[in-house]
Amino acid sequence: MNALVEAITEMREEEALQLAQEQLRAGTPPLEILESCREAMTTIGQRFEAGECFVPELMLAGEILRQISDVVKPHLTQAADVKKLGRVVIGTVEGDIHDIGKDIVTFMLDVNGFDVRDLGVDVPATKFVEVVKEFKPQVVGLSGFLTLAYDPMKNTVKALREAGFSGKVMIGGGQIDEQIRQYTGADAYGKDAMAAVALAKHWLGA
Repeated sequence: MNALVEAITEMREEEALQLAQEQLRAGTPPLEILESCREAMTTIGQRFEAGECFVPELMLAGEILRQISDVVKPHLTQAADVKKLGRVVIGTVEGDIHDIGKDIVTFMLDVNGFDVRDLGVDVPATKFVEVVKEFKPQVVGLSGFLTLAYDPMKNTVKALREAGFSGKVMIGGGQIDEQIRQYTGADAYGKDAMAAVALAKHWLGA
């Protein structure tokens, strides 16, 4: 999988897409390909934070990942007969347009028995509040890739609490750790998709 990570991080668009397609045909699990995308995006994000690449490169990387995601997603097989354990609303917070990590978490929650409402990317706090009131989830997941997501996460947690949401809020993304969890006021952070699933199961007694 290293070749795919390298192709993405070096912005070799056609090569990255071709490698993803070849790996699918060779039987590589779709989630492994998406995980390589997440790994590559983490590297690019670190370069961006360090001033080693800039917004145009970030946008190009996002476009490469979108194309790969479009190819891979139809191959994700979902378990249709899983009894739903609870409801989760998830989205990438306002100002952030990255969705690979969020998509992996959404899929893993879904196949583990959760009814998931994915709000997409660049989601304002007001939208989270609106959907939470209508969908009535037990858990809200906030995704953010860059440090610019910290304040929108904090604002969203605050807005949810002020709107009366008494469930759990988890956060995740490339730069998220315990210190950021404390800053945002979220209940927990998940370092990867399986951690998010474990948190949701724990909170719902599953």
